[in-house]
Amino acid sequence: MSDIPLSQLPVGGAGLVVRVEAPGPIGGRLADLGFLPGTPVSCLRRAPLGDPRVYELRGTQICLRSQQAVQIRVRVDG
Repeated sequence: MSDIPLSQLPVGGAGLVVRVEAPGPIGGRLADLGFLPGTPVSCLRRAPLGDPRVYELRGTQICLRSQQAVQIRVRVDG
């Protein structure tokens, strides 16, 4: 298993949140949205130009830009 930034998770890919590396209020907000260690997350789709992407976790779809998603580390099989 390897850890990658959430921004590198391919469309259709899934993983588990390992940690959020965002400082201060941004990290708190991402935690409030459900990006907590051990939470399954999947990448559903991306905008035509690649940014933002839509992720699903805890039954909710959340749209994040790459600058936010790069601060979330996920573990994927492979």
